[in-house]
Amino acid sequence: MRSIGTLTRADLAESINRRVGLSRADSLEMVESILRHMCGALADGQNVKISGFGTFLLRDKAERVGRNPKTGIEVPITPRRVLSFRASQMLKDRIGTA
Repeated sequence: MRSIGTLTRADLAESINRRVGLSRADSLEMVESILRHMCGALADGQNVKISGFGTFLLRDKAERVGRNPKTGIEVPITPRRVLSFRASQMLKDRIGTA
């Protein structure tokens, strides 16, 4: 599987500009506003679900014991919150994964 490129904020704003007709500045502000809102919700501990796309999930991981692979010494891994993404079935079907 090869990578074709990366979709950027500017690309999203350009698409909004072409399809909706907003100015480039307004389109970029819309993209930034959406991303700020999503980041704020995640920072507040909420999951973010975008219907037909997927869900950004927060999960708290407990403290556990890990092992340094080079030395074999056991070290504690501190508890932390991690972010994961679960693609919707519609997105999976569209990109051809199961």
